[in-house]
Amino acid sequence: MDKLKPMLFTVMKGYTKEQFVKDVVAGIIVAIIALPLSIALALASGVGPEQGIYTAIIAGFIISFLGGSSVQIAGPTAAFATIVAGIVAENGMSGLATATILAGIILIVMGLLRFGSLIKFIPYTITVGFTAGIAVTIVIGQLKDFFGITYAQGTQAVETMEKLKADVAFAGTVNWQAVIVGVVCLAVLIVWPKISEKIPGSLIAVIVGIVMVKGIGMHVNTIGDLYTISNALPKPVMPDFSLETVGRMLPDAFTIAILAAIESLLSCVVADGMVNSRHRSNMELVAQGAGNIGSALFGGIPATGAIARTAANIKNGGRTPVAGMVHAIVLLLVLVVLMPYAALIPMPTIAAILFMVAYNMCQWGTFVHLVKTAPKSDIIVLVLTFALTVIFDLVVAIEIGMILACLLLLRRMSEESEVKSWKYIEDENDPDSIMLRKVPKHVRVYEISGPMFFGAADRIATISVKDFTRCLVIRMRAVNALDATAMHSLEELYDKLSKKHIAVVFSHVNEQPMHVMQKAGFVEKVGSENFCEHIDEALERAAGFDSND
Repeated sequence: MDKLKPMLFTVMKGYTKEQFVKDVVAGIIVAIIALPLSIALALASGVGPEQGIYTAIIAGFIISFLGGSSVQIAGPTAAFATIVAGIVAENGMSGLATATILAGIILIVMGLLRFGSLIKFIPYTITVGFTAGIAVTIVIGQLKDFFGITYAQGTQAVETMEKLKADVAFAGTVNWQAVIVGVVCLAVLIVWPKISEKIPGSLIAVIVGIVMVKGIGMHVNTIGDLYTISNALPKPVMPDFSLETVGRMLPDAFTIAILAAIESLLSCVVADGMVNSRHRSNMELVAQGAGNIGSALFGGIPATGAIARTAANIKNGGRTPVAGMVHAIVLLLVLVVLMPYAALIPMPTIAAILFMVAYNMCQWGTFVHLVKTAPKSDIIVLVLTFALTVIFDLVVAIEIGMILACLLLLRRMSEESEVKSWKYIEDENDPDSIMLRKVPKHVRVYEISGPMFFGAADRIATISVKDFTRCLVIRMRAVNALDATAMHSLEELYDKLSKKHIAVVFSHVNEQPMHVMQKAGFVEKVGSENFCEHIDEALERAAGFDSND
């Protein structure tokens, strides 16, 4: 069973000085990577740049300390940007804090109830679909800053489609100097990893962007032009927890919690493959919950496991949660000392960084591969989830995607369920075939295959008998599941046959269906003697119900 014990307490038993040095180095490098990303993701989320750093510091430290993974690095991620921006625009920071704390509580409860393994029931097509959709929404959200577009005063541009319409409407206001800065920084982000992997390309892009704007004197908006920068330490705040506010923010809280659970556990799975370890999913959910509560109480935004930062931690030698804790401490020092200089970063540089984040998270190769190779029903779920994420939001996409996926699954299952008369089964290679045994004229045999549930229960009604039939044998060796609807259909069939004085004998009823029948009182009603273990035994019993009875 998955332990509810932080991985830190396990790995520290054999901790060495050499590993501590590696963890510190990895933590410093990851902090350098996280700095521009945290600022960029905060701005994309509609909050101040320092709030992204608050999130990386507080949530990052708590999640590493309590987490169920040895190498997970947590902080603000692109998956939350659109959701957070919508919540802030509609309910302000107080509403976001309430939703994030509620999400944290939900995550903790999920972990305590051992729900970590339930994430596997979210279809892969939905995960790929909404991830690609989020990537597109991030790109659309950054077009304004990348092209230096100026909206007319009073323009409503909160939702993704509203932003796209505004970008098109005000395309004539493009600032070509902003475009130049953005293109150069984007080129740096693409080319730099081929030159060096030790220094993150995002940091080089920030330096290049600052030099172009402040050194050359290009007229481009910077963070300082649009936001007030603070290097103050985060202070605890208590959001509104009135019943009205909680009720209003609860749907957003569930969205944050589900997305945080999916993202963090996916990151853990990727990390496990890289270091040949095994995470504790339930403990990770508890840690994610605690981290999000801590982040919200100190002015941060939702956080989750970050796959890219986690991978960077592993590549640089991080093997214990100490690396994640060091990363948070380094960011705290950066906040106090260097945060005022963030005002110099050009907005097109931030947009370029987020373009690369979106590209790296979109999984376009996987998306195209699924469209080419997946069954049609899966393609429908994939494309619909993607489109709904872009056009509406993640909540609508996941809800409709899950409903559609479940309906299509039920359809597939029902197609696998069959109710056939034995006259259609004539396989001489099957030792249990009708060809190898004698069936009396007054006996009719039906074989039921596949799961019998509400989607396939109507097929039981297709069972028919002849005027001279005195016994019906129902063979259920291939039925692995039976639900209440199918049970009701069997009861109706039995009652109809009983009125015609036709006996019913069951052959090879598996454990789960038998349990359902016993609980419903059906075995007692039919008679336990009419439940046989093998078809030969069932036919022998059926032969006794001849036409003279």
